[in-house]
Amino acid sequence: MKEIKYIIEFIVIIILFIIMKIFGLKISRLISSFIFKNIGPLFRSKKILRQNLSLALPNIDETKQNEIIKKMWTNYGKIFSEYMFIKNFRNDTKFSKKIIIENQKELEKVKLQKKPVIFVSGHFNNFELMAMHLEKSNINLAAVYRPLNNKFLNPVMERIRKKYICKKQIKKGISGTKELLKEFKNGTSIALMIDQRVSEGIKSELFGQKALTTTIPAQFIKKFDTEVVPIYIERLIDDTFRLKILNAVKFSKNETTDDITHKLNKILEKMIMFNPDQWIWTHNRWKV
Repeated sequence: MKEIKYIIEFIVIIILFIIMKIFGLKISRLISSFIFKNIGPLFRSKKILRQNLSLALPNIDETKQNEIIKKMWTNYGKIFSEYMFIKNFRNDTKFSKKIIIENQKELEKVKLQKKPVIFVSGHFNNFELMAMHLEKSNINLAAVYRPLNNKFLNPVMERIRKKYICKKQIKKGISGTKELLKEFKNGTSIALMIDQRVSEGIKSELFGQKALTTTIPAQFIKKFDTEVVPIYIERLIDDTFRLKILNAVKFSKNETTDDITHKLNKILEKMIMFNPDQWIWTHNRWKV
């Protein structure tokens, strides 16, 4: 039954991609955002969304919750449509000039020091554009990703990621961590999303609530005394993107894995609060 569902899902998405390519990005964003805004809530639990918002932002009322949820789904739809044009964002100046870069000099520092760093972020807006920009800036980079459950769709997305976003794609998991370690030892910086719940990690506070959190960044920091560079992307009102490279963070040797993980969650919190409606709240983040 699940396989039939995945086949149908694959066919529908491929058809939508073809339609969007025909209509162009501007109209595709309108179509896709409308679909996601109206159909998205049927596929993800409203209960989880509201629970997450209530835990993280207890002081907002239901009206504000509804506004965040509506904008989140609209943004989700735009991200979906933009996948069909990811090649253009990579190679076409008309598209790439719609990405405003702040603090590019921080990346120049990374290249000059000739020592790998850990780029950390979360699922903000069109998050794929962050790794793309790092690689286009000639950062030797490996990006960690979670394969899609849909075995028909996943190979398509993997090809897109490897060709246009970041050539070195490493799957989450034990074997992926070993590959990540090997790449890092060879001088490759790594890009990690630290905002998702993990099966193996520690319970670290996020917005004052315990959440299972990856310790991979902290372990690498302890082992290699490396710096962390937070990176964030936001969508502006005209669908231009602002990509912010934050200043590198250095941790002391006395800090524990728990201390470092907690501080990284604090950095994540600040990034979420830049634009709460541009973070993907559908993950069951506080399930422990």
